[in-house]
Amino acid sequence: MAATVTSVLASVPAAAQSASSIVVEGNRRVEVETIRSYFRAGPGGRLDQGRIDDGLKALIETGLFQDVRINQAGGRLVVTVVENPVIGRVAFEGNKKIKDEQLTAEVQSKARGTLSRPLVQADALRIAEIYRRSGRYDVQVTPEIIEQPNNRVDLIFTINEGSKTGVRSIEFVGNKAFSSYRLKDVIKTRESNFLSFLASGDLYDPDRVEADRDLIRRFYLKNGYADVQVVAALTEYDPEKKGFLVTFKIEEGQQYRVSSVDFQTTIPTLEANSLRGYSRVSVGSVYNAEALEKSVEEMTIEASRRGYSFATVRPRGDRNFDNHTVSIVFSIEEGQRSYIERIDVRGNTRTRDYVIRREFDLSEGDAYNRALVDRAERRLKNLDFFKSVKIVTEPGSSSDRVVLIVDIEEKSTGDFSVSGGYSTSDGALAEVSVSERNLLGRGLFAKATVGYGQYSRGYSLSFVEPYLLDYRVALGLDLYQRQQLRNSYISYTTKTLGFSPRLGFGLREDLALQVRYSIYQQEITLPSNLNNCNNYGSDAFKTPAELNRLGFGASPEFDPNNASTWGCLSDGEASLPVRRELSNGKTLTSAIGYTLTYNTLDNNKNPTDGFLVELRQDYAGVGGDVTYLKSAIDAKYYTPVVSDIVGIVRGQAGTLTKIGSDDIRMLDHFKMGPNLVRGFAPNGIGPRDLSYYALTNYGDALGGTNYWGASVELQMPFWFLPKEVGIKGAIYADAGSLWGYKGPTSWLATGEVNGAGCTPATKGSVGTCSGLQYDDSNLVRSSVGIGLIWASPFGPLRFDYAVPISKGQYDRVQEFRFGGGTSF
Repeated sequence: MAATVTSVLASVPAAAQSASSIVVEGNRRVEVETIRSYFRAGPGGRLDQGRIDDGLKALIETGLFQDVRINQAGGRLVVTVVENPVIGRVAFEGNKKIKDEQLTAEVQSKARGTLSRPLVQADALRIAEIYRRSGRYDVQVTPEIIEQPNNRVDLIFTINEGSKTGVRSIEFVGNKAFSSYRLKDVIKTRESNFLSFLASGDLYDPDRVEADRDLIRRFYLKNGYADVQVVAALTEYDPEKKGFLVTFKIEEGQQYRVSSVDFQTTIPTLEANSLRGYSRVSVGSVYNAEALEKSVEEMTIEASRRGYSFATVRPRGDRNFDNHTVSIVFSIEEGQRSYIERIDVRGNTRTRDYVIRREFDLSEGDAYNRALVDRAERRLKNLDFFKSVKIVTEPGSSSDRVVLIVDIEEKSTGDFSVSGGYSTSDGALAEVSVSERNLLGRGLFAKATVGYGQYSRGYSLSFVEPYLLDYRVALGLDLYQRQQLRNSYISYTTKTLGFSPRLGFGLREDLALQVRYSIYQQEITLPSNLNNCNNYGSDAFKTPAELNRLGFGASPEFDPNNASTWGCLSDGEASLPVRRELSNGKTLTSAIGYTLTYNTLDNNKNPTDGFLVELRQDYAGVGGDVTYLKSAIDAKYYTPVVSDIVGIVRGQAGTLTKIGSDDIRMLDHFKMGPNLVRGFAPNGIGPRDLSYYALTNYGDALGGTNYWGASVELQMPFWFLPKEVGIKGAIYADAGSLWGYKGPTSWLATGEVNGAGCTPATKGSVGTCSGLQYDDSNLVRSSVGIGLIWASPFGPLRFDYAVPISKGQYDRVQEFRFGGGTSF
């Protein structure tokens, strides 16, 4: 109830009153002089009617009083007040989704404070707004005031939280060039479905819907629609569906291509065409506003490097509406001489100032350049430390000074996940990881992971300093221990303990270089039944009679009358290279290498257009026990084919070069399977040990020193399913080959002849102490298949069924393959 005001002053002229004649009644906590101070006398210490009314209003606005009455008695001004009660406690009932502590921090009514009914109503609205921000638009908040003795009250907010209010449908009107299915990929808002409880993108958020309008506009501008307008984003609550219906109205216009690119300058000493190499816009290409924006940045930076600090690059596009082309002119001008007086950062309660400031290519005192400010804003958003980032300018102390205001809102940057998965090659796997993207508010990254699985176990520790010595160079440190257990694809267990420091350089926004040093120790272990003979010359072999009894007497590959052929293979042995590695004990590898990455993908997680090319080289021999040069390239090209179908072309190749006279270890060879040609088992193609293949139909994969692979794939959505389910289908064809085994084939070391009184083995010929026989044909393997891809809330899942078309005699086939995991 609002304060009641009564004024009775008719019997005595108002001017006869003075501040000293005010009598205060009814006050308990508020001092008399405090109440009198609101009545300010005029000249001569007199109070007129206007000043009394002003004092009355001021008393009401304090919120301290429930009732205020003013009248005249005995020539004096009597102010009678009824004070608002004191709040004993503020409590919340019915809230389950939002804790008391969070609500207490948001409301203005506080325990031991004065009760103000308008403030209580404002608090109820504030609580409702908090719930709406979390997607609960059905919330009802009812404040209740409970009277207590001694003019005290308890304030209770009763909350009916209601259910989450989701987005039931998203519609697009006016879109012809891109389907609604495709545009739903562009925006952040999602439709509610049976998996919505695992995410929050389907909750209605008006700010997010408004941001989606800009995302749609930028998407069209990137794809040549220079006239596009997202006219409106209409939202309507449907009581029957208990959710919102969102409709985006789009006017696409025509798609434009670039007809010409010209350069002009008003700076006499700057040659305009010298900046042509920094343009990402080419004649004949589809108009791309994003490429235009990046071209402006690159040219502005280059002009600044040449000493033109105030140079401004302004793009102009002249459209030909008949031909649907645009002529682009980059105009380089001497901009207004304005300097950055100060950069103020606001809202960073945890992140250090320097972490934010180092994302700027300019500092206080430098020439103001809008292109560089926009780049800094984009970099800050890409850090993923903040919910929102906005940079605005304010006038400085003089006309040629500006102040940059960086407003940010921080968010949680720590992650804890427990994940599990299963694949047909690695079996079941459980993993626990803890990571922090902004460690100690210094922009550092740290992650610890422990995994335990059916066939693989280990741990890893990673640390990244993104700005080494204040340069834009990332230093990474990785410490790891892995154990790969023997399974149906390999006969041995491998333990690896390694450490790898690395440095990353951003050469351009689409080009990155990483250099690294790796040092790791590997050790092989075997079960006793696969290593119960030291060499093929052992006497522990089965007799010809026993071999004939087993049915192998007529085998053309093995002579049962020649003991040196069989040795002790009949009970199963690991391959000679494996046992050679076992006899070597622990092996130390020390290598330096680099990776050059070219990335123009439109979306790293779900690409539909662009290139991704990686070139890797590693040289082992900087100390350690092994030497080699390993090179590999992997290139992927994504392009929209028709409608929502995306085409993917992939090519990969690698070579391993022997350095020095020593054989290359079997473990260092390339091992290929479904990672090269789907439809084959892990380690399923390439050189293979045949020494006892006829007996067991099994032989260790030896790996190769050369490989190539090519793949063509079409990915398409299931249009009859909701977009938010995230299921796509794929059809593909793969081809590739792996060959060139250059590992040990004899128990004798390279160059050692009859050192143990034995004859070394050669390919196809068994020596008296050895005799590795292996298949190493450069045969093209190929397959065709179909796949199911699910970007599930449980993590990415993929199911593949591929049928080999051509394969080697000893290749191992695995037509069905599944991989995936979950994180929560």
